[in-house]
Amino acid sequence: MSDAPGSVLVLVNGGSSTIKLSVYAAGEHPQSIVKARVEGVGEAGCLLTVSSRDHESGYTREVDALDHRSAAEILVDWLEENGHAPPQAIGHRVVHGGIHLRDHQLVTVEILSELRRSQHLDLAHLPREIALMEVFQARFPQVPQVACFDTAFHRDLPLLARIFPIPRQYSDAGVRRLGFHGLSYTYLLQAMRDVAGADAANGRLILAHLGSGASMAAVHHGRPMDTTMGFTPTGGMMMAGRPGDLDPGLLLYMMTVEKRSPDEMDELISRRCGLARVSGGTSDVRQLESRRTSDENAAQALDLFCYIAKKWIGAYYAVLGGLDSLIFSGGIGENSPGVREGICSGLEALGLHLDPGRNAVSAPVISSDQSPVTVRVIPTNEESVMAEIVSQVIATSKPE
Repeated sequence: MSDAPGSVLVLVNGGSSTIKLSVYAAGEHPQSIVKARVEGVGEAGCLLTVSSRDHESGYTREVDALDHRSAAEILVDWLEENGHAPPQAIGHRVVHGGIHLRDHQLVTVEILSELRRSQHLDLAHLPREIALMEVFQARFPQVPQVACFDTAFHRDLPLLARIFPIPRQYSDAGVRRLGFHGLSYTYLLQAMRDVAGADAANGRLILAHLGSGASMAAVHHGRPMDTTMGFTPTGGMMMAGRPGDLDPGLLLYMMTVEKRSPDEMDELISRRCGLARVSGGTSDVRQLESRRTSDENAAQALDLFCYIAKKWIGAYYAVLGGLDSLIFSGGIGENSPGVREGICSGLEALGLHLDPGRNAVSAPVISSDQSPVTVRVIPTNEESVMAEIVSQVIATSKPE
């Protein structure tokens, strides 16, 4: 199957053990043509899975991908072997753009250099994202690449929401609340306009992207007012393997008493906390829910996750001066009625009343008809946002 000329290649999730690739037809509203992903990068039994919009040419086969570079090579080989035309442009999701990169833009030598200088701020994502850019640049040297920054959505946070109570010299150097999951939040706002209208989308919203990485954003008049993640994606809410906000003194205690190096501390707060460690086994919410009644640690992990999320909703109710809509998204937010119920239970005083039947089937609206606050479930689609961003950046960067 060959693509129509002008296709846009979109890469997402370059920072985990899965690399997802989607090919979109270019245009004002890009349409997905085919998707491929390499799962289990660096592990035995790594799989290449392909699916297309005609549902007739999908398949799965084992591949040998020792790292993200070799996985990217496999994806490029697959594109060429299956007759896909060279893309018009290549888009990369970049979780952390460092202190200085806050706008979606073309990947240049200077941009790559700045990202390399910023790798220490996000060792879980940036080194692998850079590797993907380098592979695709080598294989498609004439094709422009676009960096789609998760932080761009939050670049205009109000002053008090973005500064930290630390010495002014750091703030002057650009240290601030950067915020993440911006591509998802961009999509959710667009979806709100489509399903509920402009007035609802411009209301007082809390967007809850709950997945292996989890965060919330308070939004009013379509603009971010605050967000849980801060300078790095490890802060804010409890997550699958990340702790969210911690007492800074606790980190000093761990470093001092246990003699942990900075790299060891990064490994701890990036991968060895959160749901997986409180439960003593897994961060998979489906497994935790199945063990809730027989495993005290599993129950405690879920309860703590919901408790922390509940506190953030209360905080953002105060920031917004009220609440019109709460939107759940992400793998957990979209698929776990139990977590949604655990988060909303006890917030009736703020106007949140769930309909148990609607919540059980993850209906688009899960609040009751009498609820002052509308509670929605909206599946996110970061890829479609990236495709639009890539098309816009390429269009505006063409010479007159």
